[in-house]
Amino acid sequence: MKKIFALVMTAAMAFGLLAGCGSSSSSSSTTSDTASEAATSTTETTADSSNIKVGIIYVGDENEGYTEAHMLGIQEMIKALGLSEDQVIEKTNIPEDESCYDAAVDLAEQGCNIIFANSFGHESYMIEAAKEYPDVQFCHATGYQAASSGLSNMHNYFSSVYEARYVSGVVAGLKLNEMIADGTITADEAKMGYVGAYPYAEVVSGYTSFYLGAKSVCPTVTMEVQYTNSWADIAAESEVATSLIADGCKLISQHSDTTGAPTACEAAGVPCVGYNVDMTSVAPDSALTSATINWAPYYTYAVQCVIEGKTIDTDWCKGYADDAVGISTLNDAVCAEGTADKVAEVEQSIIDGSFHVFDTSTFTIGGKSIEDLIAEGGDYAQYADYVSDGYFHESELISAPAFDLRIDGITELTT
Repeated sequence: MKKIFALVMTAAMAFGLLAGCGSSSSSSSTTSDTASEAATSTTETTADSSNIKVGIIYVGDENEGYTEAHMLGIQEMIKALGLSEDQVIEKTNIPEDESCYDAAVDLAEQGCNIIFANSFGHESYMIEAAKEYPDVQFCHATGYQAASSGLSNMHNYFSSVYEARYVSGVVAGLKLNEMIADGTITADEAKMGYVGAYPYAEVVSGYTSFYLGAKSVCPTVTMEVQYTNSWADIAAESEVATSLIADGCKLISQHSDTTGAPTACEAAGVPCVGYNVDMTSVAPDSALTSATINWAPYYTYAVQCVIEGKTIDTDWCKGYADDAVGISTLNDAVCAEGTADKVAEVEQSIIDGSFHVFDTSTFTIGGKSIEDLIAEGGDYAQYADYVSDGYFHESELISAPAFDLRIDGITELTT
């Protein structure tokens, strides 16, 4: 799921993003009049809801949280649109290699009108298949090449999960404050650990927003990030979490897809924040909450577009305001008192637009603001299109995360 910023910027500036199929709220992308006219004139295959076929390519299966969340979204789409189970073909455990192309071709040959793939490494293979099957719609999660592909049947989608990461960070910060108040730790010991999959923009965006959420309520917090170099490796995630705890981290979070980190935290008696699914089943005495993505809005939207013969957004990204992200039920047995009220307050400020997660006044890079660094030129000049009005406009130029800045307060250990 790597987000290579330079390529993202090239794609974002070189190609306009097409208009959507008339959902109640607009895409996060800014669409020009010319692009809107082009999208309107595009005719997609119309499929009656009674005979439409939907194909899905998953990198994992129901035993891995990220894919499980996608599966739940597909099931909600089936219910919302009144489809039958036999109208949906799911392929699980498809690696990020030629197997994805083979799976996409097989789904197209089986008559699927729309095909989804849910992992970054699937993208080039989806584009290859999209070229060969122009009457089939191909939708890829977490990628960035749909606009630059020049294909009207290729689309990217993601969610503004950084919003949920921020809120879950607030939950974590309040827990640290409680630990400081009861003498479990000192303010200087308020150090969090983060189990990351890869040092990609998607992960960096997530761990930074989590940290900023914690810092908003616990100003002395610091964070250490270590990587597993895998999206889903339960043993590696447990090992990294254990290493972070040994290195003095008092609370652990993750951008990794299994229960490895929460399980290690439960064994060590360290509070944790999960990802994708509620982790209280494996960490009832440690799990505070999890940052979650609700994929149902996109799957319902995209399939509905095909049914109605309307154009799917080239880039689609939604957040709290569209019920596309959130946090799992707060574990009252572990969360600090007053957490629910604070969460409600922060969530509302995100929804109404009065607060932006990447408010540039809340972080520095080497002691300098991102605005000053952009003005100085050099490598930071590439971020100019993303920074305005006092915040970094994450996932607005295209759906893929682009925030890969390494801010002060976070230590990143790479191998």
